[in-house]
This record gives sequence, structure tokens and C-alpha cells, in this order.
Amino acid sequence: MPQNNLISYYHRRAAEYEKIYHKPERQTDLAAAAVVLQDFFKGLEVYEIACGTGYWTQRIAETAASVTATDINQAVIEIAEQKDYPHKNVIYQTADIFQTVPDSQYDALFGGFIWSHILMEDLDRFIEIARRWVKPGGIIVFMDNNYVEGSNHPVTRTDAGGNTFQTRKLADGSSHEVLKNFPDEQFLKEKLGQKSGYHSSQYFWITHTTI
Repeated sequence: MPQNNLISYYHRRAAEYEKIYHKPERQTDLAAAAVVLQDFFKGLEVYEIACGTGYWTQRIAETAASVTATDINQAVIEIAEQKDYPHKNVIYQTADIFQTVPDSQYDALFGGFIWSHILMEDLDRFIEIARRWVKPGGIIVFMDNNYVEGSNHPVTRTDAGGNTFQTRKLADGSSHEVLKNFPDEQFLKEKLGQKSGYHSSQYFWITHTTI
């Protein structure tokens, strides 16, 4: 389940959220990831969780039939809603996937940079809930960070369950301990099934599985 400190952290980080996408060394990988996601979601009705400020929403909306983009934090939703969506095919909702009961199913679910913020002991439940949002034959896609020394915040703590944490500072001077796990390909396949697909660049991984 979402941790209160994570929710508070991303609320306070909303205004500076997209600075992470300005890192020069990540630009090639970001562009390549956008193409992969656009291919996955072309012509599909997509349910997006943890959409943040809409960076990836804006990109997948270029090819998707529609995107229902959700986040637990209203502060980031308000920023996302100000972006330009030429196809007028995006709806934003404030929602917690752990608490929201599906009222319909979609062709696809996308979770960008949320996997790393789920405690490992909660992953099975998280995946089960995600599956409920997708029609039979549909697709689930997750994207997240690979750990790259010097580009990522260093890991400052590991708990008894194997979860790793970073200590991050915001522009307002506040310091926050943030859950950030870095799974490898084998771990993802153990959770999603050995037939799940996997794409990896230096900075990011993308995995997908069919329902």
C-alpha cells in the first residue's frame, strides 16, 4: 500500500517533479522509451496509474485512443492538466489504485515509475489489483529506473525485507527517505511470469505482460 511519507514527498515535489527528465545523459533513453510505449498503446484505451505531472501521459496520448490518467496526489494532477493534448483524449482522475474498485476495464494499464515505490511484500497484491483493470487479452506495461551510479540517488538503507531506500532533498530544503527498489529482469519475470516481455536501456527498463 502507498506509504504516507511517499505521498507527502511527491506532493511537495510536484513543482520540481520533471527536473529528473532534464538530465542530459538520459535523453537518448527517454526518447527511445517513448517510442516503445507509443507502439504498445497505439489505438488502445489506456488506464494509467501514478501518472505524476503527465510527462508520460502526454507521450502515450500521441498514439493511444484514450488515456484515463490517475494519481493519488491532486497537486501533480493539477500540473498535468495544464499540458497540451492535441487529440483531446486524456481524462485525469485523483485515485489510489489500492482503494479504487474498477467500474470498467481497459485495453491496457500503464504504471510508470511506481513499481519501485511498492514494498516487495505488497507486490503480489499490487499486480493482482492492476490485472483487474484490464480486459482479457489486454496488456499491462510497467516502466522504471535501472540503478546507475552517479545518475541515481545512492541507496542509503536496506530493510529486513530487502527493500531499498534513498535520502532525497527538495528545493525547499526538506529531506525525505524514499522507498526505491531496483528489480532485475529475473525478479520481474518471477512476478509477472516467464513469458513477460522485457526491454532495458542503460537508465530504464520496460516490462509487459498479457492478461
